[in-house]
Amino acid sequence: MVNERTIRHFFDVFNRRELNKMAVLLDSHSELHFPKTRPLIGVERILKFINVLFRQYPQLQFEIQDIIHQGDRAAVHWKNRGRNRKGEPYHNEGVSWMVFEDNRIQWMSDFFKDTDKF
Repeated sequence: MVNERTIRHFFDVFNRRELNKMAVLLDSHSELHFPKTRPLIGVERILKFINVLFRQYPQLQFEIQDIIHQGDRAAVHWKNRGRNRKGEPYHNEGVSWMVFEDNRIQWMSDFFKDTDKF
């Protein structure tokens, strides 16, 4: 069963861009489903994608609005804001649907309002 602390920890290390700590929350079977991309499977591919995202958005912070979790599943409502690599402001809102096993993310899919930026 996942707890709220683990979920918040994921978003905290994402905001701090600590890929090494993020890797601990993933494994070789983890899947990330992100709008307009094919599923990313495995810790290496997921972290590579996140690194590209960080280059595209050198400033990007997530603020959790709400967490609903039951057993090994969680829905996280968030808002984010930052700046892209051109210095233009960016903001969005969405939900990350997450499935955990042994406190590691096995499956995650992001749903957000504005997909035109990607």
